[in-house]
Amino acid sequence: MSRKQEQLAAAIKRGVQTALAKGLSDPRYSGLVTVTEVIVSPDGIDAFIRVSVLPHDRASLTMHALRHATEHIRREVGDMVRVRRMPRFEFRLDDRSARQAETMAAIARVREELEAADAPPNDADTPARADDDPDPPDDTTREPSP
Repeated sequence: MSRKQEQLAAAIKRGVQTALAKGLSDPRYSGLVTVTEVIVSPDGIDAFIRVSVLPHDRASLTMHALRHATEHIRREVGDMVRVRRMPRFEFRLDDRSARQAETMAAIARVREELEAADAPPNDADTPARADDDPDPPDDTTREPSP
């Protein structure tokens, strides 16, 4: 991405975050919406805006509300960002955080299963052997042999 595209993407990101912080009057728009990434096409015609929505069960309705309010948000950002031609906005759901959470949960489950499989059996009826004594006698009181 060229420097000009990066600057425009950063300005659009700030503008969209500000517009979303003001809120939308659409009842479908709810939850915590965060702009995670803005990618401007090389020709500057399109801007792809990735948003994360929490809680995840409200993501679908919130995305409908954002897509419905795209032109309104674009107009608001256009008032904040001075550019000859404001790109068209396309909102996309960023589900990377949800996938990352699922992956981390799966890793934790596997780790717990492995630890449970490697744990020694807890047999209370098995007598302790002499070599299993956790505190062996201290040999420091003996005198060294000549």
